[in-house]
Amino acid sequence: MKTDESYLESAKKQFLYYKMLGEKAIDQLEPSQLFVSFNDDTNSIATIIKHISGNMLSRWTNFLTSDGEKEWRNRDAEFENDLQSKEEVLEVWNKGWNCLENALESLKPEQLSEIIYIRNEGHTVIEAINRQLAHYPYHLGQIVFYAKQLKNSEWNSLSIPKNKSGNYNAEKFAKEKEIKNFTDEELKRLK
Repeated sequence: MKTDESYLESAKKQFLYYKMLGEKAIDQLEPSQLFVSFNDDTNSIATIIKHISGNMLSRWTNFLTSDGEKEWRNRDAEFENDLQSKEEVLEVWNKGWNCLENALESLKPEQLSEIIYIRNEGHTVIEAINRQLAHYPYHLGQIVFYAKQLKNSEWNSLSIPKNKSGNYNAEKFAKEKEIKNFTDEELKRLK
């Protein structure tokens, strides 16, 4: 596989991995917990999701042909929670992720060096993807942290469980060396 193809495949897997982490965190909560914020300076999980989705729709709609900050985006409104149910939250979540996934699926490896713009700042397609691979996991970390705080019963770990690193590493080092994306096993585990 060529480097550009390999990069694109890796990016798709990483986005999917973080999407699944978010969904596994959300699944552990009661619907009402999605709307809790600890104080006036924090956002609820529902609000964080509304922001991520708004960003995705803006960045990934007409990804190669229009600025990533769309004129129709109202970023400030993304932080005003008007969602009322878990179903609405998941609908907003899926709308953003579907837009991202469709844009990535339409990309060709040879397009990775093309220049696109976000707020009139030029980025190669790779830089734009990397920017979002940093932005979304930042917010997904907030969601997971928040979910762990809100969970009323035992938390089902989304990564290496607490005090299990030795076992995890022993299992990994017992295998032959191989080249693969770290998400391959993690995606199977999370399903």
